[in-house]
Amino acid sequence: MKKIFRSNLSIKFFISYLLVIIIGILVLISAAEFTVPGAFERHIAEMVSVMGPEAKQLENDLFNNFRNAVNESLIFSAVAASIAAVIVSIFVSRQVIAPIRRIMLASQRIADGKYDERVQIPDAPIGRGLDELGQMSVSFNQMADKLEKAEDLRQQLIGDIAHELRTPLSTIKGYMEGLMDDVLPAGDETYLQVHQEAERLQRLVDDLQDLNRVEAGVINLEGKSEIVKDLLEETVKRLERQFEEKGVAIELELDDDLPQITIDPDRIGQVLLNVIGNSLQYTTPGGTVTISAEKNDQHVHLSIKDTGIGIAKDDLPRVFTRFFRVDKSRSRVGGGSGIGLTISKHLVEAHGGSITAESDGLGKGSIFTISLLI
Repeated sequence: MKKIFRSNLSIKFFISYLLVIIIGILVLISAAEFTVPGAFERHIAEMVSVMGPEAKQLENDLFNNFRNAVNESLIFSAVAASIAAVIVSIFVSRQVIAPIRRIMLASQRIADGKYDERVQIPDAPIGRGLDELGQMSVSFNQMADKLEKAEDLRQQLIGDIAHELRTPLSTIKGYMEGLMDDVLPAGDETYLQVHQEAERLQRLVDDLQDLNRVEAGVINLEGKSEIVKDLLEETVKRLERQFEEKGVAIELELDDDLPQITIDPDRIGQVLLNVIGNSLQYTTPGGTVTISAEKNDQHVHLSIKDTGIGIAKDDLPRVFTRFFRVDKSRSRVGGGSGIGLTISKHLVEAHGGSITAESDGLGKGSIFTISLLI
């Protein structure tokens, strides 16, 4: 019986109503016990003043009859209230327990991996909002939506990682099979190709590790005061050779009054290398990448503008998504892991800044803007 009471909300509702009624009846009985004698005495005193001493002789019979009438009224009220408690508890149980049970069953199905499960949201009365149960249903569906999206992202991430690993592993395997079958010469060029593919795997693993850290918010930033101009010039110097080899020009357009900012120079340097390297990757020989910086109120804006292949309007919101590629036909042999911009976004936001991408469309280049607090 105790187990049934604990596991059945309908019985709890009924018992709670019944307890309220019992307490109410006890209060009424106690009040009657205290008030009835006094009220009866006052009533008899009025009757004696009107009827004379004969009324005093009828006092005991009148009191007993009066008390019996009060007790009968209390008994009738208790029975009627108990019936009302049963009816109200059934009604409330249907109104309250039914949606709770639907949410419970839906949560069990979600726990079993059915992330498309949703609960029906009750219609709100005209002119009024949803009650707490309705709001709980809305919150449950929002939670289910986020879980479904998270599961989709997880599956997509696993597929993307598998795809990114497959290419270099297949290449390494092909070279090794060629070496074992004496199809490929055991020379420096063959070993260099195998080494380059191994480096690609290492970069992917390192980038995935960085992505995991920044998304989990466990990355440590070491704030230092840095001159923006010096930071940009150092980054350009590191990339000059790659630009020369591809035949892409790199230009610096910097204001003279650029301030000092407090940042982690290694992390922001990593962001600049990722963004500028991305512009280089998608700019054809003969093109130009222009890096500019200006102070604006409490921010300094770093802009990387290229004359590359551009970004379609529909693709702009997904530029900072893991493994997203603007040019889907291009292999990653000459590029990065596909998560550099994702890492950059998290690193900039960890500094309290923001990064955005703009483009007028395919073939019209793109502009990446990094805003950092001064």
